[in-house]
Amino acid sequence: MTDEQLAREFAEHRSVLVGAAYRVVGSVSDAEDVVQEAWLRWSAIDHDDIRDPRAYLIRITTRLALNRLREQKSRREQYVGPWLPEPLATDDDPAAAVELADSVSMAMLVVLETLSPLERATFVLREVFDLPYDEIADTLGRSEAAVRQLAHRARGHVHARQPRHHVDKARHDELTMRFMQAAGSGDFEQVVALLAPDAVLISDGGGKKKAALRPIHGAEKIARWLFAVIAENPDFEIRMGTLNGEIAYIAYDGDEPDTVAFLKTDDGLISELYLIRNPDKLEHVQ
Repeated sequence: MTDEQLAREFAEHRSVLVGAAYRVVGSVSDAEDVVQEAWLRWSAIDHDDIRDPRAYLIRITTRLALNRLREQKSRREQYVGPWLPEPLATDDDPAAAVELADSVSMAMLVVLETLSPLERATFVLREVFDLPYDEIADTLGRSEAAVRQLAHRARGHVHARQPRHHVDKARHDELTMRFMQAAGSGDFEQVVALLAPDAVLISDGGGKKKAALRPIHGAEKIARWLFAVIAENPDFEIRMGTLNGEIAYIAYDGDEPDTVAFLKTDDGLISELYLIRNPDKLEHVQ
């Protein structure tokens, strides 16, 4: 196979590989670095015995992403405040949006953050890409029985964090839009009414932008915190965009994105809010 053929075949799977790495590491820049390393591995091996290039590339990319996730541990331990995944732009890449689907929603990525690295990699390989257990075992250097246990634990944990009720997308979008309109107009009572009593807000400023150092619980506490941030930034312009395959609300300070907000709904109310303010995580947001 010529270098040109290798490059063409790799390019055909690149969106899939970025999605696989991103699901494991939660960072766009780290995912792209992982995929670049996967290309170096791909371009240097003998391809005669590779029957399924897509599955092979997913496996080596996930293994490399797992290594990168372990390397992130010290950075995460020193991080100021909660750590949220980096938003991923999908609205300008239909192919990427199809590959990503619901499995990279911000809510799902937050759940994946609570898994162990091996559970997370197993979940991605099995539940997202439907790889057989023996191939996952070979990828992770574990026995097939151990991988089945990892998959079982990961599925159980993810299932436990899903909304209690089915969430209709149109209803979700309408509810989140009403919430943002109420917040923008200063309607405190309406904001509180649209939040679940046990709602939680998690904000990530990375020590570079104002953010709560711990999750905020309760509708009224969340509303007070949000209106305090809005009051400090009266010139914010709120726009709607598509990030992580879902609607997100982006607050711009001039031409620069300052905050990205994702809202999760359950049983007709907003149950979780994720605000990313760390400018290092907004470099891929237009």
